Amino acid sequence: MSEHHLHGGDLVFQIGTGYFGCRAPDGRFSLERLVELVERHPIRALEIKLSQGAKPGIGGVLPAAKVTPEIARIRGVRAGETCISPSTHSAFSDVDSMLDTVEEIAAATGLPVGIKSAVGELGFWEELADQMVVTGRGVDFVTIDGGEGGTGAAPLAFSDHVALPFKLGFSRVHGIFTDAGLDERIVFVGSAKLGFPESALLAMAMGCDLINVGREAMLALGCIQAQRCHTGRCPTGVATQSRWLARGLDPHDKAARVANYVSGLRHELLRLAHACAVSHPALVTLGSFEILDGHFGSRPASEVFSTPGAGNAEKRSG
Repeated sequence: MSEHHLHGGDLVFQIGTGYFGCRAPDGRFSLERLVELVERHPIRALEIKLSQGAKPGIGGVLPAAKVTPEIARIRGVRAGETCISPSTHSAFSDVDSMLDTVEEIAAATGLPVGIKSAVGELGFWEELADQMVVTGRGVDFVTIDGGEGGTGAAPLAFSDHVALPFKLGFSRVHGIFTDAGLDERIVFVGSAKLGFPESALLAMAMGCDLINVGREAMLALGCIQAQRCHTGRCPTGVATQSRWLARGLDPHDKAARVANYVSGLRHELLRLAHACAVSHPALVTLGSFEILDGHFGSRPASEVFSTPGAGNAEKRSG
C-alpha cells in the first residue's frame, strides 16, 4: 500500500508469495501487519494470489535498479537490492493448510478472502470443492486468470504455452463448483483479455460475476507494448522508475483517458445486453452466443463450454 492508493477508491489487496505490505522481517507472512494494514486503509477484500496466467508456476524478480527508496518502503524490502517473489507460498503448502490460512485471515480482518489462479491440472480445484463441502471452510471468491494474461517480463515458453486459455479454464473450474453445489456460494471473477465488451459479456454469460481489466487500461494509460518493462527503460513512462522517462506519463491527462475507457466499456456492455433483449449483462445467457469454427460453421457456446446450469442468468433465476 502507498499514499497513491488513498484517494477515495475501494481496494482489493492482493497477497502474493512475497507478502509485500504484510511481510515479517524474515520475509514470511505476518497476520499482524495485514490486520494493521486493513485497519488503516479502505480495503474491502483480500485476494491470495496463487499464480497468474502470464507465468504460472514461477515467481518474479524486480531488478535492483527498480527497487527505489519509495518502492522499498512500500514493499518493506531494502532499496537497491534485487527483490525476489518465490514461486510458492510459505504460509501454506496444500489445500487444507490454505483453507486454514483463509479462515484465519477472514476471522482476523472481517473481510472476504478469495484466491486468484491460472488453471492447469484440475485436481487442486476438485479437492478445494470437496473440502469446502465437507468441512464448511472455504473461499469467498475465485479469480480465474487465463493463460492469455499479460506481462512484459515472463519467459516466452510460459507466457505462450502454460495454463489454459480463460474460456477453457474458467468453464472447467466453474463446472467443478457447480457440480458440488457451490456456485451460488462463491463470487466468480474473470481475468485475461476481457477488457473488450464482447469478451466481457461472454465471460459473464459463462458465470463470471465480475471481470478484471489490466492490459486494456494500461494501453489507455499510454503503453505501446514496447516489451521493455524488465529493462526499466519504458519509452512511455508506464513501467519505469526513471524520472526522465516518467515525464511522459501525465497523471491528469492519463487519468481522463483511463476513465473514458472504463466508461466506454460499461456503455458498450449495456448496449450489447440490450441487443440480447435483457436489461443487464449478468442476465445474458450462453444461448446468445455461437462460436465460429473458422470453416463457415459454428456451434452454440453452451455446447462448447458445457457447464450444467452455467451462467449468471440461470444462477439468479434459480
